[in-house]
Amino acid sequence: MLALERIAEHRKLPKTIQVDNGPEFTSKALDQWAYANQVVLDFSRPEKPTDNAFIESFNGSVRAECLNENWFLSLKDAKEKIES
Repeated sequence: MLALERIAEHRKLPKTIQVDNGPEFTSKALDQWAYANQVVLDFSRPEKPTDNAFIESFNGSVRAECLNENWFLSLKDAKEKIES
């Protein structure tokens, strides 16, 4: 949860975070962090990408235009390629 904690140092936490049912969003650690910070996790319905069409479209574009086209050798390399 370090990333969320760093964000919280500079921004007000949202009341709700909309997430899908991927394993990165269904962890006990995220659930505990959200509970401790009074943030509601709003899960989209399984197999319903239209519940969050904007981010599904964004993820598809990033995959097609960047992730499928590049091989990342390090985090620095990934940042440089994604930014370009």
